Amino acid sequence: SKLYPDETAKEEMWKRAYGSWKLQLATGPPAGGGTTPFKAVPIFAYAMIDENNFGNGVGLNQDTIILSLLGPHYFNTKRRVMGIGIEDMFLFSNKVTQFVPTFISDGMGLKKKPSDFSGKKGSRMPAFTIIGSSEKSLIARGGSGGIAIWTRLDKDIRPATYGVE
Repeated sequence: SKLYPDETAKEEMWKRAYGSWKLQLATGPPAGGGTTPFKAVPIFAYAMIDENNFGNGVGLNQDTIILSLLGPHYFNTKRRVMGIGIEDMFLFSNKVTQFVPTFISDGMGLKKKPSDFSGKKGSRMPAFTIIGSSEKSLIARGGSGGIAIWTRLDKDIRPATYGVE
């Protein structure tokens, strides 16, 4: 029997992923087809998913976010894949997108849409495959094959990251 037997189950899993999350454990990409051990994340790293956007970044704690990114997500229910667009960058909850040098914005795909990516190696939209979600945890695999385990934060992180209430 499948973990997510139909589109409805996958959609419910996706809706459970909405919220603010703290990265707890992560692996790197599999080395030579093998596995890599989970390691505790030594900094405060977060992710946020709502009906329209995905955001992530790093900070001192959930109240002091240093660097954050925000943009639309593109969820493919059938494959459980969330593509990520990066529209804006924030430093200490202040939007700095317009001040980002071109060589940095080009390198991180700032303002790129799904149609701007060719799909060839090195030109794929950043994406995660959602493995599972619950009221307390979120598990996802990144495009390079690494796995991340997140725990739900007790409050909405958006005011501390994007300066909005």
